Amino acid sequence: MNRLKNATSPYLAQHADNPVDWFEWGADAFAEARRRDIPLLISVGYSACHWCHVMAHESFEDSGTAELMNERFVSVKVDREERPDVDAVYMSATQAMTGQGGWPMTVFATPDGHPFYAGTYFPRAQFQRLLHGVSQAWQNDRDTVVLQGSKVVDALNEQSRLPSGPLPTAATLEQAVRDLAGGFDPRAGGFGGAPKFPPSMVLEFLLRHGTPDALAMAEKTMDAMARGGMYDQLGGGFARYSVDAGWVVPHFEKMLYDNALLMRVYSHWWRSTGSTLARRVALETAEWLLREMRTPEGGFASALDADSTGPDGRHGEGLFYVWTPDRLREVLGDDDGAWAASVFEVTGTFEHGTSVLQLLADPDDRARLDRVRTALLAAREERPRPGRDDKVVAAWNGLAIAALAETGALFERPDLVEAATAAAELLARLHVDGGRLLRTSRDGRAGQNAGVLEDYADVAEGFLALYGVTGDTRWFGLAGELLETLLTRFTDGWGGFFDTADDGERLFQRPQDPTDNAVPSGQFAAAGALLSYAALTGSARHREAAEAALGTVTVLAGKYARFAGWGLAVAEAALHGPAEVAIVGPADDPRTAALHRAALMSTVPGLVIALGGARDGQEREVPLLEGRPMVDGAPAAYVCRRFTCRAPVTTPAELKAELAR
Repeated sequence: MNRLKNATSPYLAQHADNPVDWFEWGADAFAEARRRDIPLLISVGYSACHWCHVMAHESFEDSGTAELMNERFVSVKVDREERPDVDAVYMSATQAMTGQGGWPMTVFATPDGHPFYAGTYFPRAQFQRLLHGVSQAWQNDRDTVVLQGSKVVDALNEQSRLPSGPLPTAATLEQAVRDLAGGFDPRAGGFGGAPKFPPSMVLEFLLRHGTPDALAMAEKTMDAMARGGMYDQLGGGFARYSVDAGWVVPHFEKMLYDNALLMRVYSHWWRSTGSTLARRVALETAEWLLREMRTPEGGFASALDADSTGPDGRHGEGLFYVWTPDRLREVLGDDDGAWAASVFEVTGTFEHGTSVLQLLADPDDRARLDRVRTALLAAREERPRPGRDDKVVAAWNGLAIAALAETGALFERPDLVEAATAAAELLARLHVDGGRLLRTSRDGRAGQNAGVLEDYADVAEGFLALYGVTGDTRWFGLAGELLETLLTRFTDGWGGFFDTADDGERLFQRPQDPTDNAVPSGQFAAAGALLSYAALTGSARHREAAEAALGTVTVLAGKYARFAGWGLAVAEAALHGPAEVAIVGPADDPRTAALHRAALMSTVPGLVIALGGARDGQEREVPLLEGRPMVDGAPAAYVCRRFTCRAPVTTPAELKAELAR
């Protein structure tokens, strides 16, 4: 009996009609494996994963394969986005056993959950042979299989935690820039070779660091990503990664977390340099987010699928996005079609003579480009759309809240700030309860899975960014509640953080990974939120926890800086204070708004803003505002570091000068 019919996860629901007797992750699956005395087969993936769909079609929809699975295993389907803790511990086992990892992930485990064999994608014939082989080993050589599982668990549990050092220094950060330069691709931007993933957290660090070498690497990479095929030149938004080293052909799924992080860093690039490309990409990505990823409840969906049906009826990866010269002429006519083929490099860069659109240089005729893009986007909207995973993940919505709030403020787009506020309202209503956090919701209903470290850290970060833009102290208060839970439930006693709470579900290993992956590591995200909160409150406890969590950065900076980008960015903020700006004055006074904008436009790393003081009692809610009066009836700004403030200023020019000090 397939038990996924009522699953809240869209990924699990995709498998509800499989002939496999799937279980969701939980006690029932373990009990059934013990009752039948057979192994668990744990299959982990996510809805936008192309190869997950391939394996599902080849194997899980095949009656013969399903019969083997049902007869010899208890099969468990896991959405890695709903259960990142389960994914993390079994990915560690898979990497330890095979030297690599990825999705779909296929793990065979004893009835108590100890993994003894693992891999990723298997073609059907190979998968069937594997099912036979594992089953025979379980029946005929049980002791060896169980011993193998125990050895894997023991080895993973005995691995020493990543060593920690002191708070990074300026020299540490310079060393990190040199390490990044050693792996930098000077021709195409980015780091390393194919495939290339957007190095969002590293880019934020390089912008904050601000030296000529750091800025050159950041700008080259962001320019190349935005002009290549990984960026959707018609609709905005970035694909997950480029399969080649030149950012030409993407792996086509679009993830909320990538686009939230990139929107924010492109906004910061514009703030640093005034780049028109940065402005365009930041705003187009924000508009794509609102147009295609917003849920009816005001949150943001997790992902768009890579696969769709193309204009010719074929189903496959990327067909929603690709074009041919003939198709361009059909939509645009001969002249504009030929022009578009040249401008967008439609020369057969993808499969079957199709091309992903690139915009390697801005054409002289911008009006013509805008007209052509509008027509092509309208024509593309008639194609069958990729599937959307519409579950709301707390951490990724936290990233989106921060990005939309800052992008809206920087570009004076109140609609983006309103969208950030609506998403925050959804999280506050469905996900947050008494300082505890649920990871997912869907269709206005909260899920059952507890939030993990990244959820607490990224949502707190989003709430603090939203407070700094709006001055609404509700978001400051909720961030404080989440960070209190983080400090009491997630600390490891050595200055770091576990990825799960101390009262969470017990797995064979309590996951802990301080390094960045596709998103900021929970530990570095926690350090960033704690540092900002400490700057607003003067709390030594939060400051000390942030600094302790950054000790890992010192170890990683010299050789593995690519995996510590967010930690390096937070360390830049810590070394600069961070700067604290308290702005007091009536919210409807243009002079208050002018001071606020001057603070928002500052490139000082990690600067925090306390906004308000005009509402009764607000200064008691946000300690940085306490005792900071207006000056002779005029709105004022106080620039502080570690709660030591300079004399107040009343004009944007004076505030800029103070921040420049």
